[in-house]
Amino acid sequence: MTMALISSIIQNAKSRVSISSTNVSSYFQKRICLTPRVGVIRPMSVSTVNTKADDRKEAIVIVGAGIAGLASAVSLQRFGIRSVVLEQAESLRTEGSSITLSKNGWKALDAIGIGDEIRSQFLEIQGIVIKSDDGKELNAFGFKDEDKSQELRVVERRVLLETLASKLPPDAISFSSKLAKIETSENGSNNLLQLEDGNRLSAEVVIACDGVWSPTARWMGFREPKYAGHIAFRGLGYFPEGQPYEPKVNYTYGRGLRAGYVPASKTKVYWFVMCNSSSPGPRITDPSILRQQAKELVRDWPVADMLTLINCTADDTLTRNPLYDRWLWPLISPPPSIGRTVLVGDAWHPMTPNMGQGACCALEDSIVLTEKLAEAMKSKHISVEDAFKTYGSERWRRVFPLTVMANRVGALLQSENKLICSVRNNIIVPKLIKPRTLTRHANYEFEQTKRDRH
Repeated sequence: MTMALISSIIQNAKSRVSISSTNVSSYFQKRICLTPRVGVIRPMSVSTVNTKADDRKEAIVIVGAGIAGLASAVSLQRFGIRSVVLEQAESLRTEGSSITLSKNGWKALDAIGIGDEIRSQFLEIQGIVIKSDDGKELNAFGFKDEDKSQELRVVERRVLLETLASKLPPDAISFSSKLAKIETSENGSNNLLQLEDGNRLSAEVVIACDGVWSPTARWMGFREPKYAGHIAFRGLGYFPEGQPYEPKVNYTYGRGLRAGYVPASKTKVYWFVMCNSSSPGPRITDPSILRQQAKELVRDWPVADMLTLINCTADDTLTRNPLYDRWLWPLISPPPSIGRTVLVGDAWHPMTPNMGQGACCALEDSIVLTEKLAEAMKSKHISVEDAFKTYGSERWRRVFPLTVMANRVGALLQSENKLICSVRNNIIVPKLIKPRTLTRHANYEFEQTKRDRH
């Protein structure tokens, strides 16, 4: 019985983690038949209003000055298309530590012309070392062992946002501009954006990059993202005289707990601690509390480096984030666009960080969407609405399986079950995890690149 259970766990883990984009449609169409349909979500009713003469008129408005929003604005500039970015905060939201960018993320940054500028500031990560919480090495390899084209770097969120913003005109970002309501004009040709300060904008196109808790997604009928049962503590250790670590991902798996660190630059090291929690808990921003909680989680682990890293972390990079995602079930989830309003990045498909693809997919979205939008705006044969539908269909095939895989991988890695952890540490990680297992999801090619090749 035990061997049967072990076999079942292995087969289950392999099937969940190795779904390719080529067979995802048939796979999930089969799975959807096994899932009770609790009701089809439909977009909220769309109210219509009349435009006013003093409404500020813009061709394209992007909601949210995060990674997806700024990347979309910079990408549109490639085609000579101007946009206005609305940001509810008073300045760029640069708090937080770092993001992981794989080969596909770098392709996106190269496409908008800032790849090399960012690369020059961060180390290329050569490989990974995975250990159990008793210090035993479970696996180790280089990311380029099977594919020399792979590229992985940890990038400071602040640096990426500031670099993107610097490529836009000074007046492109409108700060302190929080969206209160979105409506459709009476003739259906424009969207009316009501801001909390009372100002109104009339926009021909709205690109909503307003994050996990997107009000635009709610307006379009999407369910709220679902809590995944895990909380991530993150930070950026600072070594003014130079950090001492090799450019590798250092990962430790425990029961219901995991931690890791990876050098970002010559002086900074990104770290995280992930724990299970039955509820998201209260929002905590006090850095002294965050630091203490993170240290308590790994205090008894034989990984002294984690405590050192947490202690030398600047307060403004310490974060505690409950993890959420949204599964875009076919036939159930609404499309990512209504008319000339479209969702991008976390606003559409929030995912857990277990595949390291959240930011990469947001960048991919930005490139794909803006290329299709630019083509529609310059063509008499393609409407903006059709361009958005094509974007949704193309990107769904990419982001749906990644979201599900990230969730399922997280469930396996965060398991508290002794038997499952034993199978994970003694069979799955040492025998089944190969370089291609961790890097194949980064082998994404933009459709335009494929067409150019042929």
